[in-house]
Amino acid sequence: MDETKRRTALIERQGKRDPEASRRALLRAAVTEFAEKGLAGARVDEIARRAGVNKQLVYHYFGNKDDLFRAALEQVYSEIRAREKALALADLPPAAAMERLVGFSFDYLAEHPEFIALLNDENRYGAAHVGASPDMPAMHSPLISLVAATLDRGMRDGVFRGDMDPVQFYISIAGLSYFFFSNNRTLSAIFATNLDSAKAVAMRRRHVIDFAMAALRPDKSTN
Repeated sequence: MDETKRRTALIERQGKRDPEASRRALLRAAVTEFAEKGLAGARVDEIARRAGVNKQLVYHYFGNKDDLFRAALEQVYSEIRAREKALALADLPPAAAMERLVGFSFDYLAEHPEFIALLNDENRYGAAHVGASPDMPAMHSPLISLVAATLDRGMRDGVFRGDMDPVQFYISIAGLSYFFFSNNRTLSAIFATNLDSAKAVAMRRRHVIDFAMAALRPDKSTN
C-alpha cells in the first residue's frame, strides 16, 4: 500500500470510530494551541498531538491551519453566545436582566483567558478570519435583538433611558471588562498594585456593573 492510500485508510479508521468526538477534540486542542502561541506560532502537529489524533484529520475536517483558526474562533464565539442565551434574560425584569448580562460578560472573560488571547491575535490579522466566517452574523443577531428588547422593556417601565443603542451598549459592557483583563499586567505595573488578585477582580466586577447600570438610568434632571 502506497503512502497516500495508507494515510487515507488511517483517516477513515479514525474518523469512523467517532468523527464528531475527533472534531471536538481537535477544536479544543486548537483553541488551546492558538491561545498560547497565536496563529503564526501554532503547529498542526502539536494540535493533533493534544487532540490524540493523526494530524491528517486536521486537514480532513478543517482544510488548512487558517481554516482551523477560523473554526476555533467560531467555537469560542458560539460557546459564549450559548451561555448568554442560557441566562434567560427575557424571563427577568429589565434591570435584573441587564445586571445579570453585565456580570456574566465580566465573569466569562475572567474564566476564559483563551477567548481574549484568540481575539487579540485575530485583531492583528484585521479580523480576516471572523470576516470570512458565514456563521458570525447569525451568532450575534439574537443577542443584540435580546439586548434591544430588554432595553425597550426597561424604557417602557421607566427604569432605562430611551435612547440607548443596543450595539453600542453591548460594545461598552464588553469593553469595560475586556480592557481590564487584556491589559491586566500593564495596568498592575502602571498603578503599582496587583489587579489580578481576587479582591481587585471583585472590586472591578462591582464597578463595571454599577457603571453600566448607571448609564442606563433615565435622566431625571429638568431644564
